[in-house]
Amino acid sequence: MVYILENIFQLSAIVLVLCSMYYYRHFKKTKRERKLTFYETVIYVVTRIAIYLCAVSYVLLFLDRNYG
Repeated sequence: MVYILENIFQLSAIVLVLCSMYYYRHFKKTKRERKLTFYETVIYVVTRIAIYLCAVSYVLLFLDRNYG
């Protein structure tokens, strides 16, 4: 049961990362065409930070599993 839940969690994390990357690219394209609104700028920055934090935490967890 725990194995299934871990797989579901990993799948949902992958989907969230892919969606946030698409959203980030969408805002990047919109930013070239026109100035982003305040709300769009906040979402753009938060999405960008979240992608980097997700990648760093994944690498740290991966290293912890291998060397811990």
